[in-house]
Amino acid sequence: MSTLRFKMVEEAFSKKPSNVELPAERPSEYYAMYVFNREKMFKYLSAEVYAKLINVIDTGSALDRSIADEVAAGKKKWAVEMGVTHYTHWFAPLTEGTAEKHDSFIEHDGKGGVIEEFSGKLLVQQEPDASSFPNGGIRNTFEARGYSAWDPSSPAFIVDDTLCIPTIFIAYTGESLDYKAPLLKALRAVDKAAVDVCHYFNPDVRKVFANLGWEQEYFLVDEGLYAARPDLLLTGRTLMGHDSAKNQQLEDHYFGAIPTRVAAFMKDLEIEALKLGIPVKTRHNEVAPNQFELAPIFEECNLANDHNMLIMSLMRKIARNHGFRVLLHEKPFKGVNGSGKHNNWSLGTDTGLALMSPGKDFTSNLRFVTFVVNTLMAVYKHNGLLKASIMSASSAHRLGANEAPPAIISSFLGKQLSAVLRHIEESEPESFQSLGGKTGMKLDIPQIPEILVDNTDRNRTSPFAFTGNRFEFRAAGAESNCASAMIVLNTAMAEQLKEFKSVVDERIAAGEETFSAILGVIREYIRICKPIHFDGNGYSDEWKEEAKRRGLDCETSVPLIYDNYLSEESVRMFEKTGVMTRKELEARNEVKWETYTKKIQIEARVLGDLALNHIVPVATKYQSTLIDNVYKMHEIFPKEKADKLTVRNLELIEAIATHTALIKEHVDNMIEARKVANRISDEREKAIAYHDTVFPWLDEIRSHIDELELIVDDQMWTLPKYRELLFIR
Repeated sequence: MSTLRFKMVEEAFSKKPSNVELPAERPSEYYAMYVFNREKMFKYLSAEVYAKLINVIDTGSALDRSIADEVAAGKKKWAVEMGVTHYTHWFAPLTEGTAEKHDSFIEHDGKGGVIEEFSGKLLVQQEPDASSFPNGGIRNTFEARGYSAWDPSSPAFIVDDTLCIPTIFIAYTGESLDYKAPLLKALRAVDKAAVDVCHYFNPDVRKVFANLGWEQEYFLVDEGLYAARPDLLLTGRTLMGHDSAKNQQLEDHYFGAIPTRVAAFMKDLEIEALKLGIPVKTRHNEVAPNQFELAPIFEECNLANDHNMLIMSLMRKIARNHGFRVLLHEKPFKGVNGSGKHNNWSLGTDTGLALMSPGKDFTSNLRFVTFVVNTLMAVYKHNGLLKASIMSASSAHRLGANEAPPAIISSFLGKQLSAVLRHIEESEPESFQSLGGKTGMKLDIPQIPEILVDNTDRNRTSPFAFTGNRFEFRAAGAESNCASAMIVLNTAMAEQLKEFKSVVDERIAAGEETFSAILGVIREYIRICKPIHFDGNGYSDEWKEEAKRRGLDCETSVPLIYDNYLSEESVRMFEKTGVMTRKELEARNEVKWETYTKKIQIEARVLGDLALNHIVPVATKYQSTLIDNVYKMHEIFPKEKADKLTVRNLELIEAIATHTALIKEHVDNMIEARKVANRISDEREKAIAYHDTVFPWLDEIRSHIDELELIVDDQMWTLPKYRELLFIR
């Protein structure tokens, strides 16, 4: 091991956990202490303004801007009491991260001094430079204006000395340039459509909430070792590195004892998360070494998404306090599990109904089946679009591997629910017509309440699995913004529920009894969406062939998968529900293609630089040492004996020569392919060129570097190896 690498590894392994000072109070006592929640609203706002604001939050009604000044004053008073000096509009542009510009509260007082001021105007709206964020051509440099606008449904919070106000981000011309604006529209669309369907079963329902419970997987790496790996630093993943002799094959890390230093980090993270109102509940070791998971209690979808974006930022900050770096890339290490972010999605009502949970009577169970089957229909119709919602340059390394959902969207239902749907499908349609009312209706499936909630099996190979009272969208990547998947899923569900109600109402208008009409439509839907239902092994080659026969989207090229956003079916769905226009969809795809190209371009440049300026020189230096040894052996020993003693060295010399020559050749080919691709002006065609002609060289080059890592003297190899990166002491 090189002296420099030895010092870095020794320092990393000798680190002791930071002392985490636990608050004297119980978590329930300091929970949300940095959040302007309802308790603070009630304290700092008048009764009238408080009631109006709560109505906006609970019902989604339009905001009365006349209350903005008092809300701003209340927030400022609370924030200043908490030691805050600045405020920011906190939003999520199309970068997978968040953005913020901090302004202080001070304004001139007209007497040569300053006072702390925060007006309703500043709360409600600001004007960031829209041309400096990804916008797909909607904003040019000379057309810079954009607006960030307050989202009252997500409470303001404090980070350090800054009051953060969650906002949407739109162009001057009105198009959304972020994830929150279309997510809010999608949630509003599914709310309205689901309420209408709920009225078949319960006329008291006034609002339906989409709920989200994310599970955040991540890796931790010692900061010193991270800094010594330029590929990790610049791309988020290791572009080279041979497998460690021991990685996850003994299956001893999953749910194992949490390393002491990691536990200290987790405790610190949980305390700060709880103070920010993020209801974190679960922590554990994941499958791969150095891989862990954090999960909260589920929340309303918009708030849950904001909390996930905040927790990722918090993780990065707190990790550095403990001598770690957090890796959120979907596949930072080859040969071990990648990281996902499972999105547990469900629908619930203001009356307390969990729409994805079976009940104890016929009406509840029919309602349950109705929403489950409509979900399957939505996923079936838009399976390619759902895949596009979670695809990226980084997720392509994880999807389809033997530890992640395949790059084909299907839904696992489990034995009991599958039997229920099969029973409904195979029932005689005449029986639906003859049923006289609620009391005479029978599904003959009494096992639903007792079995489905508690004993539904799980299928880790399914990208969209029913797990008892929710669907788990397992294909989302660790680094992604949950909103991308939630926008598509909730919009597809809204469209499907509207169509369902329309068909049922037609049958009712023709004289059919309501529940008989519902069952008749559900029975037909079960037949139609059968191709999306798959309970088997999603990793098998047989499934890939079967999925093609079923007509499911089996495309694996990321740039081509993005085409699903611009299919006529997708555009019609988004426009019909009012979530996004064709112009917005086209702009977002431009951003997706451009981002894909840039990520592969950066990886190619980093790998080419490291290969030619680091790996090849180190290997050549070792080769020279071997050559020198061969010459000296021939000087000392007779030729016959020297030839026998130097056979191994000669083999290594030849192997190094072969690998270094191929590395140089492949890097030249990759650079040439990049030059050709860069001359393409169309973003889609350029992304396709990068996928087809540049990206393949990364693995070709890596294979030779990884072989050299096994050959070159350990003392000369300066880059930290997997065996050092993957095991925290």
